Amino acid sequence: MTDQISSTFAALADPTRRAILARLALGETSVTELAEPFEMSMPAVSRHLKVLEKAGLIARGREAQWRPCKLKPEPLKQAADYLDEYRRFWEESFDRLDAYLKTLQEKEKGHARKKK
Repeated sequence: MTDQISSTFAALADPTRRAILARLALGETSVTELAEPFEMSMPAVSRHLKVLEKAGLIARGREAQWRPCKLKPEPLKQAADYLDEYRRFWEESFDRLDAYLKTLQEKEKGHARKKK
């Protein structure tokens, strides 16, 4: 059994699935409409939808002949929160590097003044 973030990132690893999610971010739509921009069979699109559904990123319904799909953004929020921790780490690292480089530049200016 995999955790939610692993399932989310695995589902997001495929560009077709990311494109499907981007379309669903605009609103609920049918499987047929989701499949239109892709040059693949309906069973292939259905397999992508199953991966997204299993990851909890979409919900699929059934209303007579219409098969609506809608985005479930909660797992994306969890993934964004996870990545946000690393963003903070890198920003702090770059801030420390920037401070260090400024210190080096000040020392260099000091040495240049002494030589004159």
